[in-house]
Amino acid sequence: MAKSKTIFSCRNCGTQSGKWLGRCPSCGEWNSFDEEVIKAATGSMQRKAGFQSVSKPRLINEIEAGTTSRFSTKSQELDRVLGGGLVKGSITLVGGEPGIGKSTLMLQIALTMPDCKVLYVSGEESAEQIKMRADRISSNHASCYILTETNTDTILSNAEELQPRLMVVDSIQTLMTNRVESSPGTITQIRECAAELQQFAKSSGVPVILIGHITKDGSIAGPKVLEHMVDTVLHFEGERNYGYRILRGIKNRFGPAAELGIFQMQGNGLREVSNPSEILLTRHDEPVSGVSIAATIEGLRPIMVEIQALVSSSAYGTPQRSATGIDGRRLSMLLAVIEKKAGFRLGPKDVFLNVAGGMRIDDTATDLAIAVAILSSSEDLPVDEKICFAAEIGLSGEIRQVNRIEHRVAEAARLGYKTIIVSRYNARIDELKTNGIKVLAFSKIEEVFQYLFS
Repeated sequence: MAKSKTIFSCRNCGTQSGKWLGRCPSCGEWNSFDEEVIKAATGSMQRKAGFQSVSKPRLINEIEAGTTSRFSTKSQELDRVLGGGLVKGSITLVGGEPGIGKSTLMLQIALTMPDCKVLYVSGEESAEQIKMRADRISSNHASCYILTETNTDTILSNAEELQPRLMVVDSIQTLMTNRVESSPGTITQIRECAAELQQFAKSSGVPVILIGHITKDGSIAGPKVLEHMVDTVLHFEGERNYGYRILRGIKNRFGPAAELGIFQMQGNGLREVSNPSEILLTRHDEPVSGVSIAATIEGLRPIMVEIQALVSSSAYGTPQRSATGIDGRRLSMLLAVIEKKAGFRLGPKDVFLNVAGGMRIDDTATDLAIAVAILSSSEDLPVDEKICFAAEIGLSGEIRQVNRIEHRVAEAARLGYKTIIVSRYNARIDELKTNGIKVLAFSKIEEVFQYLFS
């Protein structure tokens, strides 16, 4: 008979304890320990893992480099985020809010690989529900197999028999294994199920894509150890009102970890957006104040984003500061620099900032564009729509250099901008290939404001 023991696990970070604790010693969260019963696996309960192999140590000089092979998912945006395609034997975790389109994206990938045998495992929907969505997305279902199951023993047995080239699991929170007695969705179940799927992927060479739910604070539900176990972590995010979705790489052992892909949600599935600037830039019939264009970098891709600002007199005692798409603390810092170094009185005014298109930008190269948009709205003076900006602002008011300036200039020239304002301290700025665009370099924000608004 299998022996059982009771443990307490933190639902936030996965720390285990033999007794209940009011506060987690690892993450500091209060009242986060849940009781779980773990049943040790006996010989009769363990699966006959025929795909297991005995590993032996090898000298590093005897290992051939470049043996990692990839294959395309037939989606250029997903391949870009993955670093060129799926790696054989890899395990990928895709997280996102409920209803954002994770299942639609993965089913669309499974249906658009006609030359590959794909096993789509669903623990949340019936086979009929998946068939209805598949008919809406694509008419070619020849190589996609559907399995509605939550038990990992059954799933892996079918996978060994079918021998697919790719397996998709929707979702990891619905699976359960006989090795533990806790209910599906608990930390122990998620960890054990992920471990079994990881062992299958590494031993058989079949890449596995796991779909995961996220918590209220935006992190993937389950312990952080789940993100350490997988090879790639992707976040699928976006604003529901815009219809655009962003697939962002958070961790990638086989490629860049900060790359992103952009999709547009349509009635027949997700459309790939090869030119992100088309969703981030707005066409205006006449000059509008409070709008500026920033040349930013997301992953390896240069993107032009539109910064919108609104500055108005405060109707209440305390002025409001609101930022959508950038860090609110960054906005407060820039307002202080503008008031201290440029002499504009913005303290008693409300300031609202927005990044058009629903994107969130962390690149500090948007600082100058943000400052220009704020002053344009404050003075009600529009900025020439053919001017863009790529520079960071320091606390002393200096215009700081940014990386990969040549890619930003090239993207601005490709989209038809006539002038780009950068920092004078960028290395080899005189050697840039301008491609017909005028590059203006300044060292202080006062010089930029005088050039634009004088």
